[in-house]
Parts: sequence; structure tokens; C-alpha cells
Amino acid sequence: MASTLEISPLVRQALADAAPVVALESTVIAHGLPYPANLETARRMEEVVREHGALPATIAILDGVLRVGLGEGDLPRLMEEVRDIVASALPVESRPVD
Repeated sequence: MASTLEISPLVRQALADAAPVVALESTVIAHGLPYPANLETARRMEEVVREHGALPATIAILDGVLRVGLGEGDLPRLMEEVRDIVASALPVESRPVD
């Protein structure tokens, strides 16, 4: 059976070395900001963590697997998938409910 949790090799090594790791949750960025602002924000957050001497470990569910520490292509993929889901959603209109 395939694992439902995947910790990146970089995060595993940093934890083994007792190096600082900062978990970054992806839901608010992915769903709370429009594309491509969400991708730019996520990359900037990771950059700020690195500037302060820690390893960013962005967390997301991709392909049914909880991933801790996304790979290079994972952030753009996540943000683009969310964009496509939002674009395909049925429009909702607000009106009084009788």
C-alpha cells in the first residue's frame, strides 16, 4: 500500500540535523488568492523563511498524498490546479431565499 505521507528528503535531513524547519500551510494561499498572486506569495514566503536561516516545508495534499516540503514543480502545479477548479465551478449568484 502506498504511503499517504511523504516528507521530502531535504526536510528529513534538516530534521535529522536539528536544523530549523518552518511548516507553511498551503490552503489559504491556494484558495484565498487568485492565480498567479497565490504562487508569487507562496514563493515569497519560502524565500523569507530561507533568508532567516530556516528550511521552508510547504505542506499540501497532491495526488492524495500529504506532502511535507514540496518539490520545485509542486507549487506551480498546486496553484494551477486550484485555478482550473475555480474556473470550472458553476457561478453562484446571490439573491434572497424565500
